[in-house]
Amino acid sequence: MALTEEPQSLVEDSGDERPKWDNKFQYLLSCIGFAVGLGNIWRFPYLCQTYGGGAFLIPYLIALVFEGIPLFHIELAIGQRLRRGSIGVWTAISPYLGGVGFVDECQGSGVVSYFWYRQTLNISADIGDSGALQWRLLMCLAACWVVVYLCVIRGIESSGKVIYFTALFPYLVLTLFLIRGLTLPGAKEGLLYLFTPNLEILRNPRVWLDAATQIFFSLSLAFGGHIAFASYNPPRNDCEKDAVIIALVNSMTSLYASITVFSVVGFKATNDYEKCLDRNILSLINAFELPDQSVSRDDYPAVLADLNATQPARVARLLLRSCRLEDFLDKSASGTGLAFIVFTECLLHLPVAPAWAVLFFGMLFTLGLSSMFGNMEGVITPLLDLGVLPRSVPKELLTGLVCLACFACALCFTLQSGNYWLEIFDNYAASLNLIIFAFFEVFGVVYVYGMNRFCNDIEWMTGRRPNLYWRVAWKLVSPLLLLSVFGAYLVLLVQKPLSYKAWNPQHVGPSMKPFPDDPLHGQCACHLCLRMGGSECIQDWGPSRPGAPAP
Repeated sequence: MALTEEPQSLVEDSGDERPKWDNKFQYLLSCIGFAVGLGNIWRFPYLCQTYGGGAFLIPYLIALVFEGIPLFHIELAIGQRLRRGSIGVWTAISPYLGGVGFVDECQGSGVVSYFWYRQTLNISADIGDSGALQWRLLMCLAACWVVVYLCVIRGIESSGKVIYFTALFPYLVLTLFLIRGLTLPGAKEGLLYLFTPNLEILRNPRVWLDAATQIFFSLSLAFGGHIAFASYNPPRNDCEKDAVIIALVNSMTSLYASITVFSVVGFKATNDYEKCLDRNILSLINAFELPDQSVSRDDYPAVLADLNATQPARVARLLLRSCRLEDFLDKSASGTGLAFIVFTECLLHLPVAPAWAVLFFGMLFTLGLSSMFGNMEGVITPLLDLGVLPRSVPKELLTGLVCLACFACALCFTLQSGNYWLEIFDNYAASLNLIIFAFFEVFGVVYVYGMNRFCNDIEWMTGRRPNLYWRVAWKLVSPLLLLSVFGAYLVLLVQKPLSYKAWNPQHVGPSMKPFPDDPLHGQCACHLCLRMGGSECIQDWGPSRPGAPAP
């Protein structure tokens, strides 16, 4: 039976001063826009392809059910109940938890690769060679922060209007790409390669670790943005239903994006595979003086086998390339590599390529923009709740100062070495922090605020008490999963020395080299973040230059 009186809580009456959402749909779109970001497009498809296709969905769904959704429910419920931002919420629970949820915001190449690394980025030769500020990147960064400021200038009162476009436009573009992608030759091969399960890969602990950390990035947990958004809800809003809906929509979006991306990637792989066959066929025809068009792609394996059996020496001298469709499908990437190289190469093969390119990069921009709304609310709302500036200071000024500070912190990414540090922050800097913050979120609510007290609050807000699934997940399963992931992360960090791929144009491909032992090499603060945050590799592109640090 629902409570008829408000249970004792730490909430303070804020009167009518706190902004409110115009409607429930606006709130859901804001949370979905914050959760659905670039990681859904350029990280989740890559993880699916890397870790056994459909097999990766098994640890992902387990992490979603027992880690993602329970933590997400906690963030929405505690924000809605206490009606404060992240710092205010955790300080109200315990002064020792005041920093939880408040993440520091200062957080042979082809034609496309050459244009990206040498023309767009003008990348330096080494991770320790900072290089100069790139004025075009600087202007783009400034323009982006101006747009962000104009959208969040009045908090949810302004961003809530923009979110209707920024949250829905990516779905329109994904749908257009999916329709076009499924009609392309090779789409079937791309999807089969993506979703064919390889259950053996589940023995690799890295799969489970990446599935767990992907949940954090995908749902934007422990950033503080969802707590801030929920604090603007009516006290009696059904936060449990919201948590389930938003989490499922986010995960389905990741799957939807994977189908879209690999239908197009399959088309590119098939195109490259056929070009490889055509080059080999032409070499055979010229070397053995065969009639033109006498060898088709389907006949090529049989013809090659026959020539290998009768004239192996002559065939060996041709240096034919190995043409396997799986090899071309293997050439996937995540992050900027997928967005600006692999997928861009795919766009070049489409009719009316410039139009598709505008849609694709417009989608990426709106995805990043809607995610920034949540990030900014996660910072500005606690600052307003704490009264950092006098109430006479307009909110627009505080918002401007925060945006200016974030712009200044991001200047390092506009250096010639900026892409290296972007890869480091993307791969290493946040994962470990998010796991720690999430653990203290669960611990703070369940063992400091109190499970019974929290369940009373939810019963008062939703009209029903949390069932056994929620209580077991909050009290036992989620904390144990977080500790297990944390331990596995540290083990992998110790076992595998940090290294990165340095591109050398004098060699066929990238070669691995370790990071320098000297923490003062290059930018030591970033190097320290790298040491603390992860164990994957980044790609270091760029030809050697005079005076650059030696590999």
